[in-house]
Amino acid sequence: MRYLAIAAALMLAVTAAGTAAAGDIFKWTDEDGNVHFGDIPVGQESEKVAIQSRPTNPARVQAMVQSRADTAAKAAEEEAAATPAGPSPEEIQAQADERAEKCTQSRAQLQRFLTSRRLYREDEDGERVYLDEDETQAARERVESQVQDYCTS
Repeated sequence: MRYLAIAAALMLAVTAAGTAAAGDIFKWTDEDGNVHFGDIPVGQESEKVAIQSRPTNPARVQAMVQSRADTAAKAAEEEAAATPAGPSPEEIQAQADERAEKCTQSRAQLQRFLTSRRLYREDEDGERVYLDEDETQAARERVESQVQDYCTS
């Protein structure tokens, strides 16, 4: 009995494997009108669908993959060429040097503003025009702001 059950199960497995290996596809419609497809027929209303397939050509697939990779690489190169490159190391160094020079000048000017008794500016004729308290304070604040901008990272 036991051998008979094992033999029956084995026959069922071989039959199912043969059906799946053959690649048969069945189509049926359920009671709600929905169309279904499967590799095992369901009831009397299942009909076998004729499907034709060809083996895959590995060389053709490889050519398609290579073509897509080449296209993607070309697009990436074009995008990189269109994107402006960042500043060169020389430009970065020049900007840092300029910033350091402005920092030194701003600090020196602030020191002069803090130690001078009276601040002045020159008018169009080269004459000195002394600043009042509000103008002096505004000038000092402006130079302090420059020191902050140029001397901090």
